[in-house]
Amino acid sequence: MTASAVIQVKSGIGDVIWHLPFVRAIAAASPGGCVTFLAPWTSGARELLAAEPSVAETIYFGHSGSELRRGLNLILLVARLRRRRFQQLWILDRTIRPALAATLAGIPERIGLGLGPQRRFITNPGIDQNHFHDQPIDWLVALMAAMNVPLPTTEPDLPVPVATLAAIGEKYRQHLRPWIVLGMGGSHPDKDWSDMRWLEFLARLRRRCSGTVFLIGGPQNAARAKDLIEHTVGTAAINGCDLKLIEAVALLRLADLFIGTDSGPMNLAVAAATDAFALFGATPVLKYSKFIHPIVPEGGPSPRGMTRISPVAVMERVEPLLSRRKNPQ
Repeated sequence: MTASAVIQVKSGIGDVIWHLPFVRAIAAASPGGCVTFLAPWTSGARELLAAEPSVAETIYFGHSGSELRRGLNLILLVARLRRRRFQQLWILDRTIRPALAATLAGIPERIGLGLGPQRRFITNPGIDQNHFHDQPIDWLVALMAAMNVPLPTTEPDLPVPVATLAAIGEKYRQHLRPWIVLGMGGSHPDKDWSDMRWLEFLARLRRRCSGTVFLIGGPQNAARAKDLIEHTVGTAAINGCDLKLIEAVALLRLADLFIGTDSGPMNLAVAAATDAFALFGATPVLKYSKFIHPIVPEGGPSPRGMTRISPVAVMERVEPLLSRRKNPQ
């Protein structure tokens, strides 16, 4: 059992990825060099962090829902924290409820951002209120600095179990290189391309690529990927939407290039140290990794910005890289 824990309340797969460097920094400054990580089950954190040495255990907790559900979730979180008898909890968000839960659970050291009302429930001074409207990653950079915790890098570089990496390599061994992965979907429809845009882009890509194209995006995009593949021709295309999370990371670790939306798959590609050409049509550009290569509409991201990023423009951006091998052999 660890003395220190880290809690993050965001529900996405990508949120686990960009938080990881901060979790590692906190673990390095904690007794035993590792922490317990708490996150919503929708984040997939338990599977993603199974091989991460800085995380001793991942615990899921509920955070969203109706006011009644949130109240019940708070009670359950207090009970979980009390049973674990943590001496220290880091709260990687400005929300109040985890800080309140830690207070009610009797955790002596509660470290948080202290932006807004949360300040009443933490034991550190927090960060300057001028950061209130900053991006979340900037909050955490400021928190590490305020707590004198070294942050060597914001690159996630997620470890993949050797057996999983070998299994995926063997599964697709017969398929021609380069391997180009397309990541569909998004946490909100405004972050995704329409089916017609994806169809146009995949058709162009299959005609111009001499390797293999993989489509990923989770089970919710499996039928969509199947339809796109069936209505385009050219180089081999594989529907990888049935891959488990860590298998998708393994594929991305072996891949030569990623092209996709601002989504979980894009963050997984970055975590796998694969150059990710990401469409930021409706959301601010993420800057935590050198592997993020943003593609934005003219005039910058806006609520309907994805409609202003054309398949032709994306193809022009990536075409010089379609024959490149990330790890030439």
